[in-house]
Amino acid sequence: MRAKQFIEEKIRAFDGPLTEELLRDPGKFGLGQLPRTMEPDATTSVVCGYCSTGCSLNVHLKDGQAINLSPDPDYPVNLGMACPKGWESLTPLAADDRGTSPLYRASSDDALEPIEWKDAAQTFCDRMRTVQREHGPESIAFLSTGQICTEEMALLGAFAKFEMGMIHGDGNTRQCMATAVTAYKESFGFDAPPFSYQDFEESDVIVLIGSNLCIAHPILWQRVLRNENNPEIIVIDPRKTETAMQATQHVALRPKSDLTFLYGIAQLLVENDWLDSDFIEAHTSGFEDFKEHIASFTAERVSQESDVPLSELKGLAQKIGEGKRVSLWWTMGVNQSYEATRTAQAIINIALMTGNIGKPGTGANSITGQCNAMGSRLFSNTTSLLGGHDFLNAQHREKVAEVLEIDPAKIPDQRSWAYDQIVDGIETGKIKALWIVATNGAHSWAHQNRFRKLLSKLDFLVVQDIYPTTETAELADLFLPAAGWGEKDGTLINSERRIGLVKRVSRSPGEALADFSIFRYLASTWGAGPWLAKWKTPEDAFQILKKLSKDQPCDIRGIKDYREIDEAGGIQWPLAESSSSIETHRHLFADGTFYTDDGRARFIYDDPQPNPEPPDEAYPFCLLTGRGSSAQWHTESRTGKSEILKKLHPKESYAEINPDDARALGIKSADRITVISRRGSLELKALVTATVKAGQVFIPMHNPKVNRLTLSSFDPVSRQPNYKACGVKIAKC
Repeated sequence: MRAKQFIEEKIRAFDGPLTEELLRDPGKFGLGQLPRTMEPDATTSVVCGYCSTGCSLNVHLKDGQAINLSPDPDYPVNLGMACPKGWESLTPLAADDRGTSPLYRASSDDALEPIEWKDAAQTFCDRMRTVQREHGPESIAFLSTGQICTEEMALLGAFAKFEMGMIHGDGNTRQCMATAVTAYKESFGFDAPPFSYQDFEESDVIVLIGSNLCIAHPILWQRVLRNENNPEIIVIDPRKTETAMQATQHVALRPKSDLTFLYGIAQLLVENDWLDSDFIEAHTSGFEDFKEHIASFTAERVSQESDVPLSELKGLAQKIGEGKRVSLWWTMGVNQSYEATRTAQAIINIALMTGNIGKPGTGANSITGQCNAMGSRLFSNTTSLLGGHDFLNAQHREKVAEVLEIDPAKIPDQRSWAYDQIVDGIETGKIKALWIVATNGAHSWAHQNRFRKLLSKLDFLVVQDIYPTTETAELADLFLPAAGWGEKDGTLINSERRIGLVKRVSRSPGEALADFSIFRYLASTWGAGPWLAKWKTPEDAFQILKKLSKDQPCDIRGIKDYREIDEAGGIQWPLAESSSSIETHRHLFADGTFYTDDGRARFIYDDPQPNPEPPDEAYPFCLLTGRGSSAQWHTESRTGKSEILKKLHPKESYAEINPDDARALGIKSADRITVISRRGSLELKALVTATVKAGQVFIPMHNPKVNRLTLSSFDPVSRQPNYKACGVKIAKC
């Protein structure tokens, strides 16, 4: 079944009598019902809604309902493979605790109780307006996600900022990808990951920095295993991860010494003239100043500060310097740090100085976290204006206003606060109402106890999610039940810039609505202007996004419609109107031209900064957090519904402790221990293992209380939280 066929059957407007008609017959609007054109026993491909890999799954239907799935053998991302989460992606839709109606808490002493959609929408509008009237337009904000469709993100951002007058709105992609965004923008002139997954199969040297690819992105590890060049696979990570165990070399550097270490590699490349001087001269700026900056990062100094033996440091530099096709990849081990942006740019600098950019098997490549973090980066209207534009640029505001047919004065001329600044705004009393969409910050945000306490200070908290049972939804004043992946349609954009299609293959339960429909319903109730009539369906919204992308690096005007995305096996941006064909795999910067004003990539650098909370006498261990298994996802609000996935990871959360530390503390595996930071404590099992060095402890991030421990410190450029290193102590229970 093609997406376009059933989208054309959907309601064409939410105007006029929408509210009453919707309440009388939701199925008429395609809300919670399968389209009539679907073959009852069809098979259709759908892009997975978990991680940023963007696999395609063939969903099998019986009597018009999804009953099973299998990996798509023809899709250029996963090539017939799927991870455990993908195989089980239908299961969370059938969970007993799905949200089936709006819920409202009339006062803080009351429980959440079911209400009608009409009343929920009116309550949302009335209470948001009351807060604005009493405290000003900047007193309301939203926190969005990388888990909903691009068209939904764009509609939320347009409604909230251009109609409701919100200045501040950010997304949980701040927790995973803000560093990559800012690093690329500053170095390349635009948030532009340059690679294709095909590069994993074409490199002769693959460097993975802060990336446990086997667990976080297992299909991408399978792509590595398809490489016929017998590549060197180097993992740079303090912990001996599953990926490090399979690599040809594991560099176990000291936590948060990444920036110093990478500057040391760069200095060795300079010393040995392992440089692409022609590329540097023709396509970059700032190299001579960068060379001067790294001169003091001698191999001896870097070896001492990073705990990496001198011979290992020099050997790694040689492998990079002499490699023909070197690709450097990073994920959260880099991004979630107090100096993350400069660390990411140190990786970019190595690619630039060796000419490993724009060619097969090369690149400085950030692997995204969530399924649609890339869509959020370009089209969520949070900290950048729709289509990768700039709120501060008057010409950009005029362009967006013209496309949307709105008054330019409705577009804020300032950028939004970042997630942490919105949270701080609650504490200072500047933010009084918050709308949280498809994210579970009461579990996932740093310094969890503080975050939960601050949510209780709000005059009005709205949570829009699949389940009313998440830690955040349970705190809401108003809960809006959303349809999940597979119960709606739209697009997602994966790490390699590939736009893929999501389709409705299952009925949403009760009165749960697609996020797109919720946003339209609320906007209609708010009294949104005539611009809303153009956002009738997700594909209508996609056509608007195409217009917004004109003259931008992310130009997608060459994509005709959803049908073409479906038939092409996804389409990487950019694809201009003038494009004569759609190539399966494409790189950026093949001609050495970047998106900066002068077309040159920039060498950007800074001095390494001290860890804001290193281990000390009182808290002698360094806490590391990360993904636990390929069967777990973030706060487990979805993967926790699957009995199969639960069997693929330990039943009880654990802390990895080095044998030397365990011996000194009298701890054995399976003992109950308490891990304590300056902010909170957590009781769990000990796992005595040499995967962590002495002085370190690792806890999977999926534990619902792990962020009681983590520190509220942030990269000053990207505002991304520093989840990966803070001081803790350990006590045996």
